[in-house]
Amino acid sequence: MATGETHQAIEAVFRIERARLIAGLARFTGNVDRAEEMAQDALVIALSEWPRTGIPANPGAWLTTAAKRRAIDLARRDKMRERKHEEIARELDGEGGATAEESAAIGDDLGDELLGLIFTACHPILSPDARAALTLRVVGGLTTDEIARAFLSGEATIAQRIVRAKKAIGTAGLSFEVPRGPDRAARLASVLEVIYLIFNEGYTATAGDDLVRPALCLEAQRLGRMLAGLMPEDPDVFGLLALMEIQASRLPARTAPDGAAVPLTEQNRARWDQLLIRRGLDALARAETLARASGDHGPYVLQAALAACHARARTADETDWPRIAALYDRLRAVMPSPVVELNRAVAHSMAFGPEAGLTLIDAIADADALRDYVPLPAARGDFLLRAGRPAEARAEFEAAAGLSRNAAERAFLLARAGACG
Repeated sequence: MATGETHQAIEAVFRIERARLIAGLARFTGNVDRAEEMAQDALVIALSEWPRTGIPANPGAWLTTAAKRRAIDLARRDKMRERKHEEIARELDGEGGATAEESAAIGDDLGDELLGLIFTACHPILSPDARAALTLRVVGGLTTDEIARAFLSGEATIAQRIVRAKKAIGTAGLSFEVPRGPDRAARLASVLEVIYLIFNEGYTATAGDDLVRPALCLEAQRLGRMLAGLMPEDPDVFGLLALMEIQASRLPARTAPDGAAVPLTEQNRARWDQLLIRRGLDALARAETLARASGDHGPYVLQAALAACHARARTADETDWPRIAALYDRLRAVMPSPVVELNRAVAHSMAFGPEAGLTLIDAIADADALRDYVPLPAARGDFLLRAGRPAEARAEFEAAAGLSRNAAERAFLLARAGACG
């Protein structure tokens, strides 16, 4: 293999191993910045040695060992942390890369270490935006520029957000470990929230010219699959994965050739990705099995079941809206929020008529969380139009368009307003 091809192969392996490597090094050093530096040092060493020796059987363990040995060398040279580096030196004494025994031991720890990194990056002491940016950086491996472009923010803004997040973690003295017991359940909700936030920003962009940003959806799906592999007994983890897979299956049909939004009921379902639907339904089956065993049907399991109702309907007319309405009735008990109530109103309007939807939506119209929320007047406009009140519907669609910061969404809403006559 030519040198250039060898280096490409090594860099591909590094991208695969990067998150686990940084997780182990962050736990080792207690510092995310130092862990990222050590990971890059390990890559440099690999680029020097692997073309000669070949890619090892356990590249993650080899890179971890190389990075730790590099840290020992620096500690020795700087005459710092003498007691610590002597301990580490005894543990890692020997020549070359990791031995088979070391590789096995390190490999066994990597799952917990990666999970610990995810839980730390998504810690509730950070703002949701900071959690999302830090997770994409240290777990997802995206560059600061890629994250900035994905969220339509300046690179400097994202960089500062990540720096502040790392500083907050260091100041709080957080350990890069998986919480246990009640703390784990409480923190898991934050982890799932961050991954779904990333997905939703890709699925329905809040600003900019494009309605969707598929790259963000793909990254969230990758994080979800990673989390499912690390937590194979948690129903809500599989529920979130199922929800994202099924929703992502619709991405090819969500926009027209000119970029305009296409409503769910008007989408060409032949364009839905059947592989993602099958993956999503498999993940949902796993989630529901785990939920029945634990007696815990969490919010993501129920939301995935909602998405599955659409995925299973061959046409919009075959959608089981009464079942969807019933699922929303259950979801509001598990995850009460004005947004869930709004979606419940939409489901009831489709299942039992627009007047039923108007009754429910009017009951939540003054909720603070829905102030300036585009879907509220958009949904009310749809209910009014179907109820035969086009003039009122037009005003609602125009109000929704005035609130939107997304060009494609705004154009869609204005077109609906225009169609009201």
